Amino acid sequence: MSKAVSIAREQVSTAVRSALEKAVAAGTLMQAEIPAFSVERPADRTHGDFATNAAMVSARAFRTAPQKIAAAILENLDLSGTYFTKAEAAGPGFMNFFLSPAFYSDVLTDVLTAGKNYGRSDFGKKRRVMVEFVSANPTGPMHMGNARGGALGDCLAAVLDAAGYDVWREFYVNDAGNQLDKFGLSLSIRYQQLFAENPPELPEDSYHGEDILDLAKEYAADNGDALMRVSEEERRAALVGFGLPRNIAKMKADMEKYRVHYDRWFLESDLHKSGEVMAVVDYLRDRGLTYEKDGAVWYKATEFGGEKDEVLVRANGNPTYFTADIAYHKNKFDRGFDLLIDIWGSDHHGHVARMKGAMDAVGQSADKLEIILMQFVRLMRNGEIVRMSKRTGKAIQLGDLLDEVPVDSARFLFNMREANSLLDFDLDVAVKEDAQNPVYYVQYAHARICSILRALEADGITPRDCTAEELAQLTAPEEIELIRHIAEYTDEIIAAAKDYDPVRITRYVIELATKFHKFYNACRVKGEAEGLMQARLTVCRATASVLRNVLTMFNITVPTSM
Repeated sequence: MSKAVSIAREQVSTAVRSALEKAVAAGTLMQAEIPAFSVERPADRTHGDFATNAAMVSARAFRTAPQKIAAAILENLDLSGTYFTKAEAAGPGFMNFFLSPAFYSDVLTDVLTAGKNYGRSDFGKKRRVMVEFVSANPTGPMHMGNARGGALGDCLAAVLDAAGYDVWREFYVNDAGNQLDKFGLSLSIRYQQLFAENPPELPEDSYHGEDILDLAKEYAADNGDALMRVSEEERRAALVGFGLPRNIAKMKADMEKYRVHYDRWFLESDLHKSGEVMAVVDYLRDRGLTYEKDGAVWYKATEFGGEKDEVLVRANGNPTYFTADIAYHKNKFDRGFDLLIDIWGSDHHGHVARMKGAMDAVGQSADKLEIILMQFVRLMRNGEIVRMSKRTGKAIQLGDLLDEVPVDSARFLFNMREANSLLDFDLDVAVKEDAQNPVYYVQYAHARICSILRALEADGITPRDCTAEELAQLTAPEEIELIRHIAEYTDEIIAAAKDYDPVRITRYVIELATKFHKFYNACRVKGEAEGLMQARLTVCRATASVLRNVLTMFNITVPTSM
């Protein structure tokens, strides 16, 4: 955190507490314990730079109206030696504090001293958190929802890391269960259709995508019709053994191209092999939380907030996907994670309550599982919804998108709206190299600063450290607004981590770029007196540092020229 912000907040707290103690000692306020109060940065800065609710929350303790408590605080307030020039009471008892130039000088010094660590904090106290995201079904190619989930999940993990959490990224590969059976059936029928005179038709609920046919053809090109002479079980096993690793390899390649790097790709099949899936059934049975009906084992989900009881083991002896999902989440907790964050498509909303309830049932805590539901993406071109790739004529996949759109644009634009909002992804905007493309706009701000520094260097002007007196010359509204925004960066990271909302940082950095452009247009750098020029260069350098930190955190290119 900017030391200046931390110090300023502490100064308000100390000064207010001291003023209350003096008011009590003078008999203006009755003897009482001073309650906890907050010191915040108000959204509307015309009301001050910092604000406290101390007078309001003290009303009950002192049995006095908040306005009178605020007046008593002001009467006894000593702001000497602080960053503040004055304080005022407002409305029903709020108190607002106004900063001096020394604060802004120290913010700039903090930024340049901290460098790449500016914005980082210990808010998370190194709590171990796993972010599980994308986890696309390996039976087919990844789609636009996976593209959005990849950007949101990776950037959320980066925000949590900056906020002081110990973060782990994981991809759960559903390589077992019904969907794999369906994958094998679909491949088998497509393969048979290549050779048989009267081949079977694909069932309605099987996989009809071109990718299934492509895999069958690929296998046939290498192995001919050999699988026409084996049992159906052997044929499916061979085709799944051929197709599944290729699909998973393609998923990994797409994620790497998207600059998403996982700590682990966790296979569902490993849970079955280790016996963890059936161990969950035994655990729930031992706690009296199961019963048998129609040959199946049921879990009493309604006792833990579920709308209905759930099947754990089907009558044929096979565990359900839900059972494997419980085992997987229990496995996460067993690995020592303090907090689990899942990013799911909004179509899974009905699964949230039963999954959280299941955590309570297996001896964990529903409060330690956070599930972020992500709305769908609409691809737009020329103002119209796009469903098919121009190149292939097929549904647009993540790989197609990354062939058409720069990775920087994809990662940034998918972080422009909160997860619970529908997102329109404009393909025309994503490829633009002008201010209409938000990521270009932000990158250009950084490149512009680098250009300014190069031009001055060509004239023999080198940035240097400034004195407090030189930095105190930064009094123009555009200068103050920009430095104030820079000062808020650490708090924005912490707020984004609290809300599990990396979009907050995307908006922050767009506003940072906007405020820099306003500053640059209003405040001349070259040609001013040397001290003021160097002070404004300090503003430029601090801005560049924060722009670089945000873009680097989000794995987006940081250009020095454009």
